Amino acid sequence: MVRNIVILSGNSHPALSESVCNMLGIPAGNRILSKFSVGETRCEIKDSVRGKDVFIIQSGGGSVNDHLIELCIMISACKTGSAKRVTAVLPLFPYSRQPDLPYNKVGAPLSKPPTEVPKDKYTFESVPATPAPGITKSASFGKETDLARVMSKTSLSNGTGNGIPRTNSENYFNANGNTNGDIASAQNYLTHSRTGSYTTHDYENPGLISTFQAKPGYKRWVAQAGTLVADLLTCAGADHVVALDLHDPQYQGFFDIPMDNLYGRPLLKRYIQQNIPDYKEAVIVSPDAGGAKRATAIADSLGMDFALIHKERRPTRITDRQNATMMLVGNVANRVCILVDDLADTANTITRAAKLVRKEGATAVYALLTHGVFSGDAIARINASALDKVIVTNSVPQDEHKRLCPKLEVLDVSPIFAEAIRRIHHGESISVLFQYD
Repeated sequence: MVRNIVILSGNSHPALSESVCNMLGIPAGNRILSKFSVGETRCEIKDSVRGKDVFIIQSGGGSVNDHLIELCIMISACKTGSAKRVTAVLPLFPYSRQPDLPYNKVGAPLSKPPTEVPKDKYTFESVPATPAPGITKSASFGKETDLARVMSKTSLSNGTGNGIPRTNSENYFNANGNTNGDIASAQNYLTHSRTGSYTTHDYENPGLISTFQAKPGYKRWVAQAGTLVADLLTCAGADHVVALDLHDPQYQGFFDIPMDNLYGRPLLKRYIQQNIPDYKEAVIVSPDAGGAKRATAIADSLGMDFALIHKERRPTRITDRQNATMMLVGNVANRVCILVDDLADTANTITRAAKLVRKEGATAVYALLTHGVFSGDAIARINASALDKVIVTNSVPQDEHKRLCPKLEVLDVSPIFAEAIRRIHHGESISVLFQYD
């Protein structure tokens, strides 16, 4: 039995918390975690946490925003109650797919316009050419430049110029009764004559908003939700964070506190060895390039062959994920394929990968996933897919999914978290949990 420890459960996955407590031989902490009628979270810790080691288990599946706020409030409540240390245990880390900048389907912004810019037309990304006869000396980078150009062609005294023919700007001034072509008229002209050019500040002109198009190189403001979640947990008072199979390992660098990323590979590897006949003849397949390292780690440790599915994003409608062409790199004909990935949300990638390997001659297709979120119509998509079996862990609740999907098989991760909690509490190394070879 582990002493001087309190394990609290959030509302996201109470069954997992109960299983962890049973393995450690301690009762779950008593707390009140509910909502007021207005929707605000109410938290009250009924057990004393003064001077104790507190572990709060809260996963990121389902109502992720509610669960995240619940976790922050529970951490703050324990710190207010003089807890010695508070560790947030998150089997599925919320917003783990938004670690920094979101994935850009069209690639990085272009440094130059896609077509050659005429010599007399410059953009903010182009560099003016060296001045020469017949080439404009400078581009229109500000009102001062345009104003000087207009006023140089306009008489400012008696309506007669210095030998320069009248321009459209002068006609504009005369039509509005400004025979002297004063500065205000020149500025008014600039405002009305820029209907065909855009800058990064065109929101100031309401008439141009509807037709504004971002130029190549235009940088949009994007939210860095991953960094924000890390800061929220730290500011709430968390002293340590434990997660399972982060979607992007760089997430660990966003924390100023210790952050341990546990692996589900030992569980998946054991399943392959015990449940797939002649697994040495099977092929480990990564459904996308991002998961290649994860899949090769399992393939190398088991001495199995590896294949990769590459997505070629060159369709007509580049913003549509459905139009990405998938190509298989490797041989899967007349062999069992094992698709390995860390997370399945809509299950679109995994089902399309299964269809492709079936088309290439695979005899059976398994999908091994650490986190099975299965949002939207993911379950229906899996039931109608070429997958023979889908194996996921219970990092998020799977009872409802298992009832609806006969192909689903669930592996228990509570022993991994129970051992990690025990070792963290006693100050032991948890590196043995990473040794899956």
